[in-house]
Amino acid sequence: MNKKIIVIGGGPAGMMAAVKAAENGAEVTVLEKMGRAGKKMLITGKGRCNITNASEVPELISHVMGNGAFLNSSMRAFDNRDVIRFFEEAGVPTKVERGNRVFPASDRAADVVDAMLAKLHELGVHVVTETAVKEILVADGAAVGARAATGEEWRGDAVILAVGGASYPGTGSAGDGYAMAKRLGHSIVRILPALVPLETEEEWVREAQGLSLRNVRAALFADGKKEAELFGEMMFTHFGVTGPIVLSLSRRAAEVLEDGAFVELVLNLKPALTPETLDARVQRDFLKYVRKRLKNGLQDLLPGKMIAPVLDAAYLDPDKPVHEVTQEERARLVDALRHLPLTVTKTRPLSEAIVTAGGVSVKEINPKTMESKLVPGLYFAGEVVDVDACTGGYNLQAAFSMGAAAGCWSVWNEKTGGVG
Repeated sequence: MNKKIIVIGGGPAGMMAAVKAAENGAEVTVLEKMGRAGKKMLITGKGRCNITNASEVPELISHVMGNGAFLNSSMRAFDNRDVIRFFEEAGVPTKVERGNRVFPASDRAADVVDAMLAKLHELGVHVVTETAVKEILVADGAAVGARAATGEEWRGDAVILAVGGASYPGTGSAGDGYAMAKRLGHSIVRILPALVPLETEEEWVREAQGLSLRNVRAALFADGKKEAELFGEMMFTHFGVTGPIVLSLSRRAAEVLEDGAFVELVLNLKPALTPETLDARVQRDFLKYVRKRLKNGLQDLLPGKMIAPVLDAAYLDPDKPVHEVTQEERARLVDALRHLPLTVTKTRPLSEAIVTAGGVSVKEINPKTMESKLVPGLYFAGEVVDVDACTGGYNLQAAFSMGAAAGCWSVWNEKTGGVG
């Protein structure tokens, strides 16, 4: 008789788990809180769905900021090439863009979701929507099913918990899984927003809203100690800063803010230039604009919205004639261009985070099979686990890899094989 597998959550991890369990001969039921499965996937990658990253597996794992080593087994068993092949065979051609990011060639997240739903239908997976699971059923110490808020029950040979984290609650990720896992004895690592914009104190940031900076370096400091540093693109908003490098630094920012540290983001606006080269560049511009005021002598070096903040940070009068700037003042200007500080007051709310940091402790999950070490027959996959990564396709790859492992091993066992 075929095994019966209950998958709680119809996101990327849950759908992939259901596909793999069904491919291995199981009778699978997916229980999804929302009116349709895959709702959060529809908004990923700004509606384009960055399904994975084309880098080598060690590089993928290095971009998983939270517990990357835990993914070593599952990601090698079902890697980015497997993900690309899965979607290509499902009728979704892919393309690789800057940063090795992999998207559907159509630029439509809906094509990715539709392909997964079509695969579930083809495999005979029963998808039950508008069903909020409240409890995992346990008998003789093992997971045997799920109970909805309505009291309706589903029984099976194994349960896969893949309900997501606590970010974007409008897509169904409201942190339900943490309570279910905790009731069964699992530890929950503190929940924090990750891949989330940062709010800053400085008034000039609001005036610069909408401005994007490319090829800058941002260093995160907590109580004066450098925590992390990234190079790339960022953007100013009405509340603070966002963009790829800010989002990738935000996990650590959330942690140190939670711990009560004084947090700063220090921007190097010209990271490709040494102090000496930058000073020479400033002198050339000053020669060109020798008859201008200082605020007009930097127009070739900086976007207009950045001139006043940089001069302010250098304690320079914007109306001072360029030809009157001293060597010492020029040195202050160079330093401000390389060390422009922003005071980070808090992250944006968890509800606005792209992913959730924290979750079910990886110490209590078998990294190869994704099975609970505490409750036999209970498997985990996706954002409910304490795993999170940078932007660039790494989070969806992690979800697919964990989902594939959970789906296969919920049907198979340690003696019979692995991810197929």
